[in-house]
Amino acid sequence: MTRLTKQITFKILMLRIFGTVFLLAALTNTRAQVIVHDSVNERVFMPYELTYFIDKSNSVTFDSVSSDSFISNFKQHSSYQNIDFEYNVSYWIRFPIKPNPQSKNVWLLEFYDQTIDSLEAFVPQRDGSFKLIKMGDHQRFGERNIRHKNFEVVLAMDEQITQPYYFKVRSHDFADMRIALRSVDRFIYYALNEYYLYGMFYGMILIIALYNFLVYLAIREVKFIYYICYIGSVALYAMSYDGIGFQYLWPSHPAINDWAVGGSLYLLILWSLIFTRRFLSTRANSPKLDVALKYMIIIRSVWFVFTIILQPRLLTFRALDTIPLSLIFFTAIKVWRGGYRPARFFVIAYGILFFGFFARTLVYFNLFPFTTLTHYSLHFSFVFEMLFLTVALGDRIRILKDNRDRALKRIISQQQTNIALKEKVNRELEEKVNERTRELGKMNEELVESNAKLDRQAKEINQINSMLDLDNWKLKNKVKEVLEERMHEELMSYEEFLTLYADELACYRFLEKAKEQVGFQCVKCGNVKYSPGAQKFSKRCTRCGYNESITANTIFHGVKFPITKAFYLTYVFFSYKSRFTLEQLSSLLSLRLNTVWTFKQKIAKRIHEFEKKREMLTSWENLVIDQFDKKTFFVES
Repeated sequence: MTRLTKQITFKILMLRIFGTVFLLAALTNTRAQVIVHDSVNERVFMPYELTYFIDKSNSVTFDSVSSDSFISNFKQHSSYQNIDFEYNVSYWIRFPIKPNPQSKNVWLLEFYDQTIDSLEAFVPQRDGSFKLIKMGDHQRFGERNIRHKNFEVVLAMDEQITQPYYFKVRSHDFADMRIALRSVDRFIYYALNEYYLYGMFYGMILIIALYNFLVYLAIREVKFIYYICYIGSVALYAMSYDGIGFQYLWPSHPAINDWAVGGSLYLLILWSLIFTRRFLSTRANSPKLDVALKYMIIIRSVWFVFTIILQPRLLTFRALDTIPLSLIFFTAIKVWRGGYRPARFFVIAYGILFFGFFARTLVYFNLFPFTTLTHYSLHFSFVFEMLFLTVALGDRIRILKDNRDRALKRIISQQQTNIALKEKVNRELEEKVNERTRELGKMNEELVESNAKLDRQAKEINQINSMLDLDNWKLKNKVKEVLEERMHEELMSYEEFLTLYADELACYRFLEKAKEQVGFQCVKCGNVKYSPGAQKFSKRCTRCGYNESITANTIFHGVKFPITKAFYLTYVFFSYKSRFTLEQLSSLLSLRLNTVWTFKQKIAKRIHEFEKKREMLTSWENLVIDQFDKKTFFVES
């Protein structure tokens, strides 16, 4: 019995072992393949549920991957996180599906991530071959087999054996490798609702932008333009991230997809910083934080240029953008606590945006489950943020209006007080003016009497002045006659001579009068008619236009020293009573000795010419005019 019992126990143990192994193999086979059933119209497979092979060399071919000997290289990475994704590396995903020929639905596989650069799907065919379908945002949108923002592959349900689908994923940036298995009915329902929500989202952005533009036209505050630029960059970022921009804006230019997300993200942060400075008036409310915001704008711009030129892979690195958003949020709180009331809705708006970023980050690290709400948490945050920012702008206008109304009331009250005070002052001034007017009337009467007396005295004084002027004129003429008589009788000093010819004007008048006695005759053409010349005392010939100066045809023509001194030298050298030496005249008149001697020779030559003509020289004035062949003249006083 003991031996038999042992044999039975051993057989039972072996049966249990084989049964366990068989059951584990069955379970493993069931988990490795996906069974299609109409009762479940949608299922999402996370990356850690998939079996894939990482080709870091990007050199493995599909023939190698699809061979039976290569199946062991496909492994399930249960600890996979999104941060484990390797850039520019080929991920080969093996996705076995057991078709269901009795299914009444059409089924498809869908990749959620629209930013995957290259996605190659190898679909099994009836003859055992595979059909290659190329997808990804490096392909034109019109080349997709299904015109949808995501990537879909339709499944074949006419076979009963398990068929492996292969996918090759490669991207320069993070790629979400989730795969959704869903029926076409479920896909259409989900896609229509999704596009409907997108329409609402972008429609709200457009309405908010138009509303703020109309407000700007009404009040002309530039902060509304900054806000429109900000929400426009939000729309561009969302469209680039969702694939809507590629579908509707640049479907024939897939190269834009590599830069759209990073560029729109930069614009979003840039306009957010600029709008924050303007809305919160940080220059006045918090100067230090205003400087920090300026530096943040510069640093973010430098980082954007650096990533474009040197590190394009970092263009969409969103973790660093939490720094400027944190600075904006902190600045809003600080300004709000400083007593700036319009900042309270601004704080709420950016608090909601922070929550959206935080929730999206938790989904990225697989800490939150992937659902429609968590996937679009950032979109919801943007919507509520824009709404609260619009409310904040309106609240700011309301506060400014209240402040303006209070200021107007104070101004009106002050004006009423000023008007009452002005009326009181005007009454007092009118009384004083009337009193002063009466006093001025009396003073005017006295002034009229005084003016009459002054007029009579002025007339008497004018009569006396007229008589004095006449006597003075007679006296001057008498003195002049006496001096001229004396000039001919005895030699006058230079100071006495200047009483007769005090300046150039007196000398020129003498020459003008002397020339009038001789008469004008043009030395060019002989014409005797003239008109006033360009210079004072000059004469212009009416025929040839020759301009004759006042000293022309006189002994003083070409003299380089003052004509008053030349007059005196003429007078001295003509007088026989002169006892002046050349040295004395040079010192007296402050002229060079050679100049005095040269002019003396000129006088002597003129006297000799008169003696040669045997003409009488009665006065030194006869030496002045060169035209000695005419009758001699004598300038009367």
